[in-house]
Amino acid sequence: MPSQTDDIDGPEVAGEHISTGQLAALSHEFRTPLSGVLGMARLLEGTRLSAEQRAYVSAMRDSGEHLLGLVNELLDFARLGAGKIELRDAPTPVEALLRAVCELLSPRAHEKGLEIAWASPDVAAVLMADESRLRQILLNFAGNAVKFTASGGVLLGAAPVGAGRWRFTVSDTGPGVSQAARDLIFEAFAQSDPSHQLTGSGLGLAIARRLAAAMKGEVGVEAAPDGGAVFWFEAPFETLPAEAAPGPAPLSGLRVGVASPNPVVREAAARQISACGGVPVVAGGVEALLPLTGPQDVLLLDHALGQGGRKVRRPFDRPALILLAPEERDRIARYRSSGFCGYLIKPLRRASLAERVLAALQSATDQTPALDDDRVAPAAAPGARVLLVEDNPVNALLARTLLTREGCAVDHALTGHEALAALKVGTYDLVLMDMRLPDIPGEETTRRLRAAGIETPVVALTANAFQEDKEACMAAGMNDFLVKPLGADALRQALSRWTRRSLTDAVWTEPSERAKFG
Repeated sequence: MPSQTDDIDGPEVAGEHISTGQLAALSHEFRTPLSGVLGMARLLEGTRLSAEQRAYVSAMRDSGEHLLGLVNELLDFARLGAGKIELRDAPTPVEALLRAVCELLSPRAHEKGLEIAWASPDVAAVLMADESRLRQILLNFAGNAVKFTASGGVLLGAAPVGAGRWRFTVSDTGPGVSQAARDLIFEAFAQSDPSHQLTGSGLGLAIARRLAAAMKGEVGVEAAPDGGAVFWFEAPFETLPAEAAPGPAPLSGLRVGVASPNPVVREAAARQISACGGVPVVAGGVEALLPLTGPQDVLLLDHALGQGGRKVRRPFDRPALILLAPEERDRIARYRSSGFCGYLIKPLRRASLAERVLAALQSATDQTPALDDDRVAPAAAPGARVLLVEDNPVNALLARTLLTREGCAVDHALTGHEALAALKVGTYDLVLMDMRLPDIPGEETTRRLRAAGIETPVVALTANAFQEDKEACMAAGMNDFLVKPLGADALRQALSRWTRRSLTDAVWTEPSERAKFG
């Protein structure tokens, strides 16, 4: 796998350089207790609380997430200064990258009443790039946009801008950045507005600029056409040839109407429809959209059009799909019963949009119901057996609770030796493995179970968030990597990836009288 490096000066504390190993230790020591605080706050929010108690818990969680963000930025900035930035280029699909960033930040955006979406004219493009570093730049840009935007939303985009060059953009409807601050904003510990000095470390954009320079690229910010700001990153990337000749655009020649009060939803939907070959027609409301469309056109209507959370009424003479946020999944059945052909979850996925628009055009008798979006499934892994290997009682309680909510049966091992004993006598669909155990590290535990012929998928659960930590886990025989604090969405995705095999596929090991669990 090709790689390249970039030299930068190392940080010093009291005249001494901080090593990468010391930074990893600091990361673990800071993030482990923070994981417990944030995890318990999230669980507490899901219980029956008074309005006053809910306000207290929300403030506690917001403060914890702010502190975690500061820790991440400070440690990452110090780490980038501890030596060379090594880039590991690999095939990186543009669509998957933009979608992952949007869906990761979607819960935070929706909590603020914002929309976050993505679109690219060349959705099938695959670039040779360091996917983790490219994602880090976009997360810094988009996270900043969500933080400082009060209404509207954030839109991610990517497009080729010349021979061998690509530009990634993050547009927002926030306050914008003054001309005087546009150079200063990418300096370490700088803020574009002194009133923002208590809202962040001022390192996120400096990190983005260092990473861009390592990729032989550049970053910048400019005014958005309708207010707000557009942060951009541009660099040379090799575009890989398509594996197969492109087929006909799925929505070629079809007109699709979009009604939403949010300009970000309208723009993103229009771009996605165009990328599928369709002709988008957008409006801020249903009444304005109807004269622009006909009975043969499918309409995408945003649930946000309903005043006070009321249900949106479907036009009687044309097929329609309702647009919902993931947390609004309880409304799907009501909309289906009122005549809607189906739903789409925001941020919109291009393939789902095309599939459901085509399904809506079919007659009710011929239509095969579309599969539910995996972001609204009631349980990600009902009946799956999971071995949780975690010695920290707070983090173990959080993981066990989240796993149980996803339908899993959970056994808990406190040490590496207990995990090996449990795997020797029983069958599991997944192992969640903490990396710092009191007897043998998670990597060594995984090596031993692989040497014993146990093929159960193993997902690392760790407070160490650096790229080399992930690579060490993969080298030890693990299958995936989750960073503490463990989030419900990240866990759901991992369960969906690794626990879908049937019980008949399980590999039974030799029996024993008893396995020890904590």
